[in-house]
Amino acid sequence: MSTPAQPLPSGRVVVLAGPSGSGKSRLAGRLHRRHGWPVVRLDDFYKDADAPDLPRSEELGMVDWDHPDSWDEDAAIAALRQLLGTGTASMPVYDISVSRATGTHTVTARPRDLVIAEGIFAAEAIPALRDAGLLHSAWCIRHHRMKTFVLRLLRDLKERRKPPLTLVHRGWVLMRDEPRVVARHVELGARCATPHEAERELAPA
Repeated sequence: MSTPAQPLPSGRVVVLAGPSGSGKSRLAGRLHRRHGWPVVRLDDFYKDADAPDLPRSEELGMVDWDHPDSWDEDAAIAALRQLLGTGTASMPVYDISVSRATGTHTVTARPRDLVIAEGIFAAEAIPALRDAGLLHSAWCIRHHRMKTFVLRLLRDLKERRKPPLTLVHRGWVLMRDEPRVVARHVELGARCATPHEAERELAPA
């Protein structure tokens, strides 16, 4: 029995979701360098630390920055709509070390560009992008959990995102929760792949 053909993409946004530290940003950077496709860092749409509706983690005793409610999905979708509609959009620049946006920058897109939207909450945007006809494809980038833990910790320590003990504690919590996170992304419509598998599939685009 033949495999049903995959539907042709109707939009231009490529969503790169997946656990924190899985290589989404590095993959987005390679796709930008290779094809010139613009990259939208959805993590820059985190809410500021003094936002009244931020969720809190009892286990960590701090704001739960890994909960989707710490992220402004509506603003992210609006910015992607503007970028695709006009070819340019102003995006926030978020500083994780101080937990707030510290500026803006402009992203531009050519008419035939795919737009790479990457971030730990990127999968949450899949349904809205699909319903609006903007979604090209969606990927859950992942490795073995221990490899992701190490890559994430090295990155966060290098960037001094939070105090080292906080980063280690958070890393163990994220590693424990990773199967649930991946399942959620797949439920929302993402396809699991390593960074190199996703890059190979996107090359013909």
